[in-house]
Amino acid sequence: MIRTHTAGSLRQEHAGQQVTLAGWVARRRDHGGVVFIDLRDASGSAQVVFREEDHAHDLRAEYCVKVVGQVRVRPEGNENPDLPTGAIEVVADRVEVLSESAPLPFPIEGNVGVSEEARLKYRYLDIRRQQVAAAMRTRSKATYLANEVMHELGFVYVETPTLTRSTPEGARDFLVPVRLQPGNWYALPQSPQLFKQLLQVAGLERYYQLAKCYRDEDLRADRQPEFTQIDVEMSFVDQEDVIEVGEQLIGRLWKEIVGYELPTPLPRMTYADAMARYGSDKPDLRFGQELVEMTEYFSDTSFRVFQADYVGAVVMPGGAAQTRKELDGWQDWARSRGAKGLAYVLVQPDGTLGGPVAKNLSEQELSGLAAKVGAEPGDAIFFAAGARNAARDLLGAARLEIGRRCGLIDESQWAFLWVVDAPMFEEDGEGGWTAVHHPFTGPKPEWADNFQDHPGEALAYAYDMVCNGMEIGGGSIRIHRAEMQQRVFDVLGISKEEAESKFGFLLEAFKYGPPPHGGIAYGWDRICMLLSGGESIRDVIAFPKTASGFDPLTGAPTPITVDQRKEAGVDARPKTEA
Repeated sequence: MIRTHTAGSLRQEHAGQQVTLAGWVARRRDHGGVVFIDLRDASGSAQVVFREEDHAHDLRAEYCVKVVGQVRVRPEGNENPDLPTGAIEVVADRVEVLSESAPLPFPIEGNVGVSEEARLKYRYLDIRRQQVAAAMRTRSKATYLANEVMHELGFVYVETPTLTRSTPEGARDFLVPVRLQPGNWYALPQSPQLFKQLLQVAGLERYYQLAKCYRDEDLRADRQPEFTQIDVEMSFVDQEDVIEVGEQLIGRLWKEIVGYELPTPLPRMTYADAMARYGSDKPDLRFGQELVEMTEYFSDTSFRVFQADYVGAVVMPGGAAQTRKELDGWQDWARSRGAKGLAYVLVQPDGTLGGPVAKNLSEQELSGLAAKVGAEPGDAIFFAAGARNAARDLLGAARLEIGRRCGLIDESQWAFLWVVDAPMFEEDGEGGWTAVHHPFTGPKPEWADNFQDHPGEALAYAYDMVCNGMEIGGGSIRIHRAEMQQRVFDVLGISKEEAESKFGFLLEAFKYGPPPHGGIAYGWDRICMLLSGGESIRDVIAFPKTASGFDPLTGAPTPITVDQRKEAGVDARPKTEA
């Protein structure tokens, strides 16, 4: 080894020892002929001191160096209690520059604002920053723990293909041309869904995998075209069995990494209740401000805006003190979400109601309004009216925005729950139905015989784990009987020929005694982001892409040459077509 000790491991008990360290120059401070540098390696940093004329005249930030010297206790008053190595320093005898560093594109040390584009272009430098490296280590620790838990629970780790056929799973596939079969294409998997079900048919009974998934989705702020999930599937189980495994996994991660004891069993909330109270299927329970349905309250109103299928309200504490510009800003915010605006009533300090909407309400409506929604003098009441789902979505988003603006969210709190009993189907906007989860999600037992007769009411045997308003895992008990699967396909308008074309290999396997089975998949990037205190999943991915899918580090995606197109068969027609 080049070094005898790591910089971050030195303590007072090492005083008097000769050590050899190797790492990077993090900081340099000159004090009248005496130079101090902080030498950083993966373990931390240690202060090194020597005379400038001896060694230090050429040292610059991020030079990679080797230092030979003696450990000593720092002089009294010079200790740094904020550092694990703050009680000692190394008096250098020799310094060797292992490699020099060019001028840096941004400072490694300190909290100087750096654009994300620059951070990702020079990600190898960004990872030298303490907070980024710490996130990588948290992810590593979480991965070891997850494997440990799943091994203890008797699961078998199986890797599934990343070159497969295109199957509809809710997003566009990334496609890969096949040189040996011009005109034919592989697809990168959006998830291992079909393969993990095949592994249940195969009799492995308990499968898991940290799986890479690929989805060619429209641009979104906190999505990546490639991401990781921990994928779990089990045979001969019901919902309670899968939930128990999920709670053991998440409980172990949170206990050992952030010291939080998961209060199992976690609370549960139905999808219908979550939407009615929070306007979201992943409610953030760290603060109140629940939605209040006002449809019945305004059932006889003469105000045309509130003559709607659904009217709801949410209260903003202290919101009546907002300026006209701030209130107008809420309208811009609502329009940016596709709504026409956000109606509001202001509760004045004396209890009277003001604002544009108040002028259109009757005395009877005004007199009971504040009490109905739980508003106090000085509050603002925001309303949404229209189609039930759209109005609730808007109010749910407004609730979260109120929580952020008013500082209502306790950032130190962990709020977990399961959201259960989601709908099986939703309208596709073209007079038909689409699966809320995927076509292999089974119905709740009470809907097993007649879901096809009431697709808008049927409930799925599905469950999502939510943490702090973020869905971190979701799964279901699957369909394993051919007759039930065909009824689902009929509701979705998938013909037998189309089903055979898209899912034939799974349907064929289901002819051979498939066991009842179910599972769950956790968003590994999201989990690691929460455990490390990050704000984006990019914080816990070693080499992420921007929100547009561009990689500033490598410049990907890039065009390919004419020769590459020809060799890969990009423009070839399949032989069957030809």
